[in-house]
Amino acid sequence: MPTDTTQQIMELTDRQGRLVVLDEITDDNWRSVADVAPTDDQRRFVAALGARYLLLSLRGGLWNSLAVRAGDEVVGHVMWAYDDEDGTHWIGGMIVNAEEQGKGVGRAVVRALIRRLAALPDCREVRLSYHPDNAPAARLYASLGFEPTGDTEDEEIVAALGVTAAA
Repeated sequence: MPTDTTQQIMELTDRQGRLVVLDEITDDNWRSVADVAPTDDQRRFVAALGARYLLLSLRGGLWNSLAVRAGDEVVGHVMWAYDDEDGTHWIGGMIVNAEEQGKGVGRAVVRALIRRLAALPDCREVRLSYHPDNAPAARLYASLGFEPTGDTEDEEIVAALGVTAAA
């Protein structure tokens, strides 16, 4: 029977058993993050390259970018923000490299970021949004406990997860 720590590590691994880690953006990894590219059919839902999200984080003043590493390799990007108007934390800008799709990286990223945000003292709810036609994203987020709020953000469905549900 796995211990709590073993279970946490298992939940943050991809289907190949690689530990999925969220790293700060550094001088050593930013180029790899900028080059992250989704599959061609996902480009109507997310940016064509991680570079766009890095620029939003650097120039927009709201979002915080993180590198996604599976094992020793940068395989993705995700960002988060805090909305001080309603006290919610947001997940956005998640891209997993095309060749890493279908390996459980996205699920591990969302779980890792939920844990990271839930550990913040002011975090009570995590939100995200996805395009209504993005069925894989809708399934992933629903399977992790996110529920549509009825709100939209830039024509995307807003879904929320209470931090008590995340624990």
